[in-house]
Amino acid sequence: MSWTNERVELLKKLWGEGLSASQIAGELGGVTRNAVIGKVHRLGLSGRAKSTSTSAKPRRPRANTPTSSPAPKKPTPQPQTIGATALKADISPAPVIEAEPQVEPIAELVVPISQRATILTLTERTCKWPIGDPATDDFYFCGRVSDAGVPYCAHHCKIAYQPVADRRRDRRTVAQAG
Repeated sequence: MSWTNERVELLKKLWGEGLSASQIAGELGGVTRNAVIGKVHRLGLSGRAKSTSTSAKPRRPRANTPTSSPAPKKPTPQPQTIGATALKADISPAPVIEAEPQVEPIAELVVPISQRATILTLTERTCKWPIGDPATDDFYFCGRVSDAGVPYCAHHCKIAYQPVADRRRDRRTVAQAG
């Protein structure tokens, strides 16, 4: 779409009549509201006629002016409560069912030296669970075989990907113990 002289003249006429950019775009066809606004600014059209549909409404006087002061209202009595118990619900907590943690044999927790990995020996199929302090010489990665698409071995996946309910339960037991 190009801005021909006829289209520019129609744009000027409709803008002067007070039509909105969306209405003008609809009249012209093939242009967007933003294209109309851009062309109006490039042409330097500023003054607009006020549309007749938006007539000025007379303002009502404010209710709190000194000339029209209503009689003071009496405060309505509020029920007395102690503390913040007005919205307290009488809900007894659900019983907490403790699940027995599955203890893995200690042999699985110890990574043999032959399976330990450094940053240089990690592959797509090795466990990337960090063990130790990275600032020390004895830092290494687990290095055991991991499933496809998962960065950790089965043991470390159980640690890294805990269900939300288990994490909340663990937080509660730690908080109660402390």
